[in-house]
Amino acid sequence: MAGGLKVGFVRLMQYLQDPQHVARFQRLCGVCGTEPRDRLCNGVPSTRHGDVQNGGGDATRRRTAGVESDREKRNNGVANGAAGENVNRQARDKDRVEAQESAVKPLRRNSLTGDVGQEFKIDNTFLYYLFTLGTELGNELFYISFFPFFMWNVDAYVSRRLVVVWVWVMYLGQCTKDVIRWPRPASPPVVKVEMFYNSEYSMPSTHAMSGTAIPLSLFLLTYGRWEYPLLLGLSLAISWCVLVCLSRIYMGMHSILDIIAGFLYSLLILVVFSPALDIIDTFNRSHPYAPLIIISLHVGLGLFSFTLDTWSTSRGDTAQILGSGAGIALASHINYHLGLLPDPPASMFPLQPPSFTLSLIGLCLLRFLLGVIILLATRAIMKALTIPLVCWLFGIPSGDVRKARQHMEVELPYRYIVYGTVGLNAHFLVPFLFARVGLL
Repeated sequence: MAGGLKVGFVRLMQYLQDPQHVARFQRLCGVCGTEPRDRLCNGVPSTRHGDVQNGGGDATRRRTAGVESDREKRNNGVANGAAGENVNRQARDKDRVEAQESAVKPLRRNSLTGDVGQEFKIDNTFLYYLFTLGTELGNELFYISFFPFFMWNVDAYVSRRLVVVWVWVMYLGQCTKDVIRWPRPASPPVVKVEMFYNSEYSMPSTHAMSGTAIPLSLFLLTYGRWEYPLLLGLSLAISWCVLVCLSRIYMGMHSILDIIAGFLYSLLILVVFSPALDIIDTFNRSHPYAPLIIISLHVGLGLFSFTLDTWSTSRGDTAQILGSGAGIALASHINYHLGLLPDPPASMFPLQPPSFTLSLIGLCLLRFLLGVIILLATRAIMKALTIPLVCWLFGIPSGDVRKARQHMEVELPYRYIVYGTVGLNAHFLVPFLFARVGLL
């Protein structure tokens, strides 16, 4: 009995990991390759051979001479009667399919190999941009925008705790990838709509983990603290989670099993860490030895993760996440002792969302734009200073920055210092400056 269950479980795992399911989902959503074996989108054969060189992901359309020749032959050879009407209808359908097709390159080249990937065609541009948005909800640009905006304009209390959840979820997810070491779905049959993370391992999907943990934590932390309808908050959280998870299958980066595992793994981490968020936040803010322990813990976690496997993009991501978390935790300690960004008293709960006026929107945008400029300047300055310095200390050539960053001795301190400083400035320096000029 137990042996039968084990065999059944293994077969189920193999079934969910099958890349053919990913390829079928992509074709259903209007994604197909440009190779002859891939020319089938939504069940419609494609006759076009796209040769567009486009590394930025824009849908650039180009008709070939062969298609124009076929169209002229159809127009000249249409007969009267039922047969002619049928030919005309087929021609119109074919023209419509051809008009919808586009040859594009994957989103962003692989940061490890520089590979830009093979071309593919998009038959449904709405789904393409929708799932592009979904996958960006798990990328650096989103994190460096969302957390600071929420911190400066909405609720610093919630933002601090969200960052703690994000750090642990992403760290454990990246480490688990390097322990299991499962490859990405095979291509073919899968079309790689994204290439940036293609050199990382696949199981579990850290996009699915963050796409589950962040919206659910945001809902749990804000409901009851802020006044809004339960159904609205829960619907937004579920929609966010589903969009991110499906986007990773659409992009050809994960199997169904990777997504399910990432979702369940994230729920498990939330169950363990949610009750401890108050303890962690109170310790970070008020304990006299918190700065020393925060720095030591995050550095130690980074050193451990960097010994798990050879270099990949996950190495930089891990150090970046740990550095950001350490910087924000240190900033919360400084803010607590300076009285900056104080938490509202319990008598004010539940908090009422403010009325959306032009002046409020303008103030929020002004804070965000000025704050992001400071953070981008911080990152640029620290990168320019840190990479050559670390390369010099360890005797590593710094002429090719991409190759230099593949050394553990460069990657760990560079990412940790740069993004630790960014996190510190996001939660301390920017609010401090805003308070000085009257923007808080």
